[in-house]
Amino acid sequence: MFRAAIPLLRTVDPAPKGQQAPAPRLEPPSGGRDAFFDNAKYLAVVLVAMGHTWEPLTHGGRAAMALYMTVYTFHIPAFILISGYFSRGFDFSPAKLKRLITSVAVPYLVFEILYTFFQRWLQDDPNEPISLTNPYYLDWFLAALFVWRLTTPIWKLVRWPVPLALVIAVLAATSPDIGNDFAIRRVLQFLPYFVIGLHLTPAHFDLLRRRAIRIAAVPVMLGAVVFAYWAAAHMDVSWFRQNDPVQNFGMPAWVSPVMELALFGCAMVLTVCFLALVPRRQTWFTKLGAGTLYGYLLHGFVIKMSRWFGWYDAFPWVRTPVGEIAVTVLAVTLITLLCTSPVRRVFRYVMEPKMSWAFKKDAAALARAREGTADAVPSSSPR
Repeated sequence: MFRAAIPLLRTVDPAPKGQQAPAPRLEPPSGGRDAFFDNAKYLAVVLVAMGHTWEPLTHGGRAAMALYMTVYTFHIPAFILISGYFSRGFDFSPAKLKRLITSVAVPYLVFEILYTFFQRWLQDDPNEPISLTNPYYLDWFLAALFVWRLTTPIWKLVRWPVPLALVIAVLAATSPDIGNDFAIRRVLQFLPYFVIGLHLTPAHFDLLRRRAIRIAAVPVMLGAVVFAYWAAAHMDVSWFRQNDPVQNFGMPAWVSPVMELALFGCAMVLTVCFLALVPRRQTWFTKLGAGTLYGYLLHGFVIKMSRWFGWYDAFPWVRTPVGEIAVTVLAVTLITLLCTSPVRRVFRYVMEPKMSWAFKKDAAALARAREGTADAVPSSSPR
């Protein structure tokens, strides 16, 4: 039950004499959801849908390519950073492992099968193989999240986690023979954003509330679009997908660290700007933040159909400015509907199954339950 609508006021210590007391911070009640993060997740998944919708439009329009490149610079890094932030408490306790299996591994398996059968229907090819090691389309994120979350204790242990993650990302971009089982290239190249998220605290996000940062975010975002308009004619957009080694771009190996660090810096700057502009209050879309994974995975079926049936070529007006705006509105509408409660109720059994039948009962929990029962028996009970 979403309860962030009734925030609690944190009690602050009195300020030292002569200093101004810090502003009280609003927090959700225990067990509640934070409106800021739900807003951020919803807006990030909207950008994902918009990016997928704009892709066919980039082939004939430089402005569309500029918007596409800008969004692809930061929307997935922002999503991953937030995922890392909410993975800070992961350990190998039975409860956390069960949650990892039911909310990440099971949806991965289910959607690998669903996407494969969907592809068989689209292409009328009954021989399309089901490959559990080669994530299909959007499933790569679930494979990556599974791996990242399992490595969480390592990143909380090492002394310089972010520089180490960056070195790994650079090496992955330089290695042409790394393979792509379980989207390992993307796992490694997007790793730094997850590691940064693991080491963020609420105080870091509080910095984004500063008026100066929020004001500066707007011109920086607009400047990024202008720069992307120039870069659209000089740069391969595949760099932003983090799915190819540097050799695939016809570049020498030394370009890898330059590009990886440049893309990392741009992504972090735009992610900060994006998060600074995210509303912190309750909005009409706040509750939709709890269903972003539903929207993310389900909208892929519509995107695939649009490509296979050639919707963009069938309606030439789509490539006009009015058509591009219409397509964008449709993308936002679609992803919004797929994040709603009715859709979540229908697909909850495959996206968030409880699967209590599949796991052994926690011995410690059973022992606590037995102790509680024993304590509840009156000491004067007859023998």
